[in-house]
Amino acid sequence: EQTLRRANGMFAIALWDQKSRTLILARDRFGEKPLYYGLQNSVLLFGSELKALRKHPAFVGEIDRAALALYLAKNNVPCPHSIYRDIYKLPPAHWIEVTEPLAPLPAPACYWDLRDIARQGLENSLPGNATALADRLDTLMNSAVALRMEADVPVGAFLSGGYDSSLIAALMQKHSVPRIKTFTIGFEEAGFNEAPYAEKVAKHLGTDHTALYITGQEALDVVPKLPEIWDEPFADSSQIPTYLLSHLTRQSVTVSLSGDGADEIFGGYNRYRSTPKIWERINALAPWGRKSLAWSAQSLSSGLGGFAKISDDLRKIGDYLSQPSFMNLYRYKTSHWKNPAEIVLGVNESVKEELCITPLIGVGKILDQIMMQDMTEYLPDDILPKVDRASMAVSLEARIPFLDPAVVAFSWGLKSDMKIKNGQGKWLLRQVVHRHVPKVLMERPKQGFSVPIEAWLRGPLKEWGEDLLNESRLRRDGFFDPQPIRAMWEAFQKGAPRRHKPLWDILVFQAWRDHIL
Repeated sequence: EQTLRRANGMFAIALWDQKSRTLILARDRFGEKPLYYGLQNSVLLFGSELKALRKHPAFVGEIDRAALALYLAKNNVPCPHSIYRDIYKLPPAHWIEVTEPLAPLPAPACYWDLRDIARQGLENSLPGNATALADRLDTLMNSAVALRMEADVPVGAFLSGGYDSSLIAALMQKHSVPRIKTFTIGFEEAGFNEAPYAEKVAKHLGTDHTALYITGQEALDVVPKLPEIWDEPFADSSQIPTYLLSHLTRQSVTVSLSGDGADEIFGGYNRYRSTPKIWERINALAPWGRKSLAWSAQSLSSGLGGFAKISDDLRKIGDYLSQPSFMNLYRYKTSHWKNPAEIVLGVNESVKEELCITPLIGVGKILDQIMMQDMTEYLPDDILPKVDRASMAVSLEARIPFLDPAVVAFSWGLKSDMKIKNGQGKWLLRQVVHRHVPKVLMERPKQGFSVPIEAWLRGPLKEWGEDLLNESRLRRDGFFDPQPIRAMWEAFQKGAPRRHKPLWDILVFQAWRDHIL
């Protein structure tokens, strides 16, 4: 346990003590590396990939319907669940010590608690003005980047031209005599193309930059590979460009540093600004007024079938007003299928309870609570598996300096206005970046790393989707209620907005199941 507390980086460990016949499994603080385990037919199975467990004769492979319902809400199977019944993910910053007899398995133990780090930081805010705090963050990030540049193989960096990756690239170049190698991909579709921004930053920093422009067909060609790469249903469609970027990068280097994690620890997402404002307005209403407005909005919504966007907006307003807490509001805002237990057949009520959440830390503002939610769920369940599986599929090691424990602890000691100020997220981080990259190169709207899934599902992927969502097939498989899925698919094909994400969740599961059968 003392060793784990001192370790800084990403790892999944299996340690066999032959003398005591004890197995220890351990996982890094944030969940950068995967570790699955579980008892199947009285055999303890463990490994970094589910495909390895599936090869064992004792493996059962029963799909966990509760995990499937959670997947539809979150577009990933959240820890500690896996898609298989009785197979689990070891939670980040936990370890488990197993001796005979195997049953029942002991509960995982925590060796580093992010919630304690957050409470300590929130209760003891860091002293100093913005300049002093920026100095401290600059120093911490320099150390984190330098540590992760240590390697006996070529090292490079992903570079999108945004704040996070630009800071990583700038600090890498600062610590390197030769020009560091940076990589970006661009798309033909202008709304999804970050390559020109990255090229300007690379030119300023003087990196050895490679930009590859991807056609829509090249991106589409990745779709059949998704079940093999992610090994269980995973429906964050930015997995496609992440894989393509990793593939490009691996042609020149073996290790690449990534800017992931900054949004979660420094307040970068737009929802961090919108959720507190929405809840403040909702909470200002009397309970009877909220209830009346929610009923009115939902009633109006149901009568506007011919006006899909207006109907959707009214339904969303009604649902916002119906949420009992700001955490439930945040869950609703970030969920794909809002009531997944009604879609997945044979799910018990425990899933609904798991989707109704309470704050993870008892101190701090709404912003702090929802950021902790993302650090303990969205980061380890979505962002990190996306980067890890995409990079490892091409034998590239992706390292994440922002998840250095000292940087994370520092972030929780910052007051809220050092994260979001004047409506601008990652405020303090931006001040550090401006020391290394001119502000004129950085100031642009936040742009996600994504692909045009909505257009694809109405175009080149329409036939693929129709086959996977065939009503008789859905009914025969017995996992989903076909009626709401077919209704959504047909409405989407007629132009109804905001349907592609929940439909993509179903399609990815169907494609994954085809792959493993």
